[in-house]
Amino acid sequence: MPGTTRRRNLTPPEIAKLYGVSTAKVITWIRTGELAALNLANRGCSRPRYSVAPTALTDFEQSRAVIPDGGESTTQRLRRRISQNEVKDFF
Repeated sequence: MPGTTRRRNLTPPEIAKLYGVSTAKVITWIRTGELAALNLANRGCSRPRYSVAPTALTDFEQSRAVIPDGGESTTQRLRRRISQNEVKDFF
């Protein structure tokens, strides 16, 4: 494909280094389904070899993005005051 550059897939240790987390944390994201990955290990192999596509990493980042509320909150939590005549039974 002329004119396009394809980024290579990343391994869990590479992603861990990129985000500053442990490799175990990245594998947890993969196992819980938060981060899509391919298992490139042989079928009989008990140890997985995960490979994460750049698009899957972009989707993961977008799902984890923090959206600021603009400093103004439209809903405020109201505290309910307990009157002195109101008794709470715990038992």
